[in-house]
Amino acid sequence: MNLQNLSSRCGGRALPALTTFALFMASSPLLLAQEEAAEGKTLGETLAASGTIGLLIVVLSVVALAVIIENFVSLKRDKLAPPELIDEIQALFDEEQYQEAMELCENEQSMFTRVCSAGIAKIGHPFGSIEKSLEEMGDEESVKLHQKIGWLSLIANVAPMMGLLGTVGGMVTAFNAIATSGGQASPAELAGGISAALLTTMFGLIVAIPTTASFAYLRNRLIKSVIEVGAITEDMFDRFR
Repeated sequence: MNLQNLSSRCGGRALPALTTFALFMASSPLLLAQEEAAEGKTLGETLAASGTIGLLIVVLSVVALAVIIENFVSLKRDKLAPPELIDEIQALFDEEQYQEAMELCENEQSMFTRVCSAGIAKIGHPFGSIEKSLEEMGDEESVKLHQKIGWLSLIANVAPMMGLLGTVGGMVTAFNAIATSGGQASPAELAGGISAALLTTMFGLIVAIPTTASFAYLRNRLIKSVIEVGAITEDMFDRFR
């Protein structure tokens, strides 16, 4: 119970911090564009200067924000293993009402109840069979949850590559301007391509750095929660050893 209270308090403090962090990540490209707008360009002109790739990176930042918030909410320890369900199933086990416990697990879907269902289905078999069933379902649930946060890793890797692609495209545009003018291109003619190159690089890094940090935080918290849920189910079924 002390562990649950500690996790709840830590989660309560971390949510505003991570949400603020993610909001900064998603809004930074627009804030930078607004800063340039204050120096003479409109927001639309600044975003247009970054080209199609720059706009795609901005969209990607919004997607990353949505994924971070969704995972932070759905992967909380109390979501994976609701304390009230643990108490109810424990009480049913104490009364040897295993069928009722199975029905409760089927009606209240979570990682904990799905793992418990796998174990309850093997009650009456040797303990090794129960233990193996619990481990297999626990591993399956863990893989599913890691796949959810895996999207953040994908975004963190794709964003800087998109920025690099925009950089290459911008430099190609600048060199084409030089070639077209016979080597007499003015700085103004080169500025468009170079500006797009720098903006896309900057946008890509702005998205990638916080997304990588968020992925690492959520992955570590998920591993901790999965271990805790595994310990709870193991302790609950230890009576059949």
